Amino acid sequence: MDRTVRTVEDVLALLDGFFASGSAASHLATGDGRDFWDRFYADRSKPVPFFVSKPDENLVAYLDQGLIAPGRALDLGCGPGRNALHLAARGFQVDAVDLSPVAVAWGEDRAQEAGVDVRFLSGDAFALPEDELSGPYDLVVDSRCFHHLPPHRRVSYLALLDRVLAPGGHLALTSFAAGEGGMGSERTDAELYRERELRGGLAYTPASLRWVFSDLVEVELRRMREEPPESALFGVPFLWTALFRRGAAASGDVRPVHDPVL
Repeated sequence: MDRTVRTVEDVLALLDGFFASGSAASHLATGDGRDFWDRFYADRSKPVPFFVSKPDENLVAYLDQGLIAPGRALDLGCGPGRNALHLAARGFQVDAVDLSPVAVAWGEDRAQEAGVDVRFLSGDAFALPEDELSGPYDLVVDSRCFHHLPPHRRVSYLALLDRVLAPGGHLALTSFAAGEGGMGSERTDAELYRERELRGGLAYTPASLRWVFSDLVEVELRRMREEPPESALFGVPFLWTALFRRGAAASGDVRPVHDPVL
């Protein structure tokens, strides 16, 4: 008889096993999660909209509006590096991490072709040694990584942000939007564990995103703007885009700002 739980990380690892192997939503750096994403990125010619090397429209808007300024950036779940390359071209020092070595290799090829410097890392961002993801980062970019995490891994995600995001730094997030025209599962957290299936990702409401990231200050939360195929930007309307800022003062003094329109 084996007893496997002694630490919080042991509990999280145990809960990881509740979900179907080979799922797109598995974050683990070993085994089925990595294998799934390696297969996903293996064919670079697949007609996947975000395979095109275009940055997210919201990220470009934040830069153009002066909401974020060049500094150190971390791209979580970077894929082939479309946002990382844009940030590097705009003057950021960029670290980009993805579970899939195949995606990272594609990103490195793109960076070389574009003549920009991006430090790519392959692995589970929650498990990489602190000397590899040491921070502090002025900007953390997450384009559709967060919504692939099972509920218990929000704990790991917030702990990572707490460790690497600089005071006054920003989180630029996109995630599946719940509601009409949205994608992703709208099951409750409890239902997800009963069914042991994440159904390709989780949908969020504005209220749920504000609750998860309530320790950060909300700068903007809106639907991603749809971009036509000929646009130089990526944009689809079934995603939320959010910009949050970490308070420069003590965390107990930070109060989130809510937009009553949403």
